[in-house]
Amino acid sequence: MSASRRVLIVDDEKGIREALKQVLEYEEIEVAVCASGHEAVRVYPDFQPHLVFLDVKMEGMDGLETLKRLRELDPHAQIVMISGHGTIQTAVEATQLGAYDFLEKPLDTDRILLTLRNALQHVVLVSENVRLKQEVHSHHEIVGSSKAIRQVIALVEKVAPTPARVLITGENGTGKELVARAIHALSPRASGPFIEVNCAAIPTELIESELFGHVKGSFTGAFADRAGKFELADGGTLFLDEVGDMSLSAQAKVLRALQEGVISRVGSGKVLPVDVRVVAATNKRLEDEIREGRFREDLLYRLNVVPIDVPPLRERRGDIPQLAQHFSAELMKRGGLAAREIEPAAVQRLAAHDWPGNIRELRNAVERLLILASGDAVTESDVERLVGTGGGGRGTGAGTANADWLRSGTFEEFKQAAERAFLLGKLQAYDWNVSETARTLQMPRSNLYKKIERYGLAREA
Repeated sequence: MSASRRVLIVDDEKGIREALKQVLEYEEIEVAVCASGHEAVRVYPDFQPHLVFLDVKMEGMDGLETLKRLRELDPHAQIVMISGHGTIQTAVEATQLGAYDFLEKPLDTDRILLTLRNALQHVVLVSENVRLKQEVHSHHEIVGSSKAIRQVIALVEKVAPTPARVLITGENGTGKELVARAIHALSPRASGPFIEVNCAAIPTELIESELFGHVKGSFTGAFADRAGKFELADGGTLFLDEVGDMSLSAQAKVLRALQEGVISRVGSGKVLPVDVRVVAATNKRLEDEIREGRFREDLLYRLNVVPIDVPPLRERRGDIPQLAQHFSAELMKRGGLAAREIEPAAVQRLAAHDWPGNIRELRNAVERLLILASGDAVTESDVERLVGTGGGGRGTGAGTANADWLRSGTFEEFKQAAERAFLLGKLQAYDWNVSETARTLQMPRSNLYKKIERYGLAREA
């Protein structure tokens, strides 16, 4: 054990305090002692112990009241109760108030050290869990202070605590998934699963199996029973991304699940109850899809209880400096990139760009600048060279006719490199929605799939 670990001993018997202190200091633990509950409440905030040994029966403020007060000061406080008059009722009450363990006097040294090691290990795990949650929150944080994004955040805060279904609309790359995750995180279901399904990325013939699961032998390749996303999201939130690309047959089953709270696996007549909050997102106008017969009107009414429209980046340019700083800090911390400042003129150049790929394109650009900038800081010329000029045009992305393209040995190799970079940029801009990318490029989807395979294009993790 390390001297960096701190333990607070609270007992009105001097002999117990001194004996415990001697045992703990031998284990290189930093120790503070208190003779009363009132003194412990005063000492705790400054000493910030990793563990407290707290006597139950003390004059004045007793151990259970002290336990309650310490847990109010620090909800994560790790407290081991010690008593010479231990009863089951007292132990149960202490546990209900948040005690980690309960020891009886006379104290056994081996038991003390075992409890100490277990409790300190638990402290490490709790601390690591909090850190990981903070990292996840930072990674999925909605960044910005513009009026447009503040309106989105205000809507999220209002709807999240309710059971209402939400339909999130907006262009590709605007951050619809972040909004969905924020709704889940602020909801009573936050401790449950958050399950995402990209309806556009799953072949039509497999979407029902993906959503509702299947039984063995229900179709070719169904070698075993498999739970679907609705089952996996039970007790939590199911995020149906690009819901406008879902087949009509799958839409009918989703409608039933929303109406009746039950699903059936493909190939099974057995009905399974599910408790799922559905949040959906799309970059399409579903009213137009309804007129074209591609989307069910009754499903839209079920999904669109509360609509949230996420603005494109060009309508919230004031957030670009804050976003660039956020992505820069995140990438340097998580991606292991060298620390580089983005100069004010470079930020202004980024803010002048239209960003048709929205937040996702900006993040990719910031990462590219941090990797390829020529000096210790990212300059305006770096932005022009690596991203492109702003003000209504879009840069050529990772290419800008440098490096890989110029190294092409023949004109045919150059054309292939250019086509690869162009398709990769488009797929990233449309969040790898192959159907939407193919429509935008006026290319048959089958052709796009062939080119993806030919060039070995793959979505970044």
